Amino acid sequence: MSKRLKFDALLIVILVVAVCSAADAQKSETYKVRLSTVPVDATMLPRVAGSGSLTAVLNGNKLTFSGSFQGLRSPATHASIHTGPKGIPGPAILDLMVSNAAGGDVTGAVELSPSQIEDLKSAKLYVQIDSEKAPEGNLWGWLLR
Repeated sequence: MSKRLKFDALLIVILVVAVCSAADAQKSETYKVRLSTVPVDATMLPRVAGSGSLTAVLNGNKLTFSGSFQGLRSPATHASIHTGPKGIPGPAILDLMVSNAAGGDVTGAVELSPSQIEDLKSAKLYVQIDSEKAPEGNLWGWLLR
């Protein structure tokens, strides 16, 4: 094989690897979260209110969040990712950053395990924001594609 043919073959291999790598790098998945009040009974009505929305992007095993909320009756104290079937509360598994105010931002980036990625893809992960007057949940919303 001539040097020119070897060079051309090597160039083709490099080009194919670069194109495949670029395609893999662009395989991110976007999830949306609509934050609304947790289920309430009459005793919770004075403490629970608000709404918000988030976007979460999964790139590899890293899930990056950005969004906002407003209308809480007391300042937010904590934001976390929980696991559980849609509509059913479950345990907190990861923390996010949240503004300590009645309205503000929710941000964060977390590394997910393979089982957590499967839960994400099966709509079994949700975001919950707690507040001073509702320490066990004020807003929540499932991550949906």
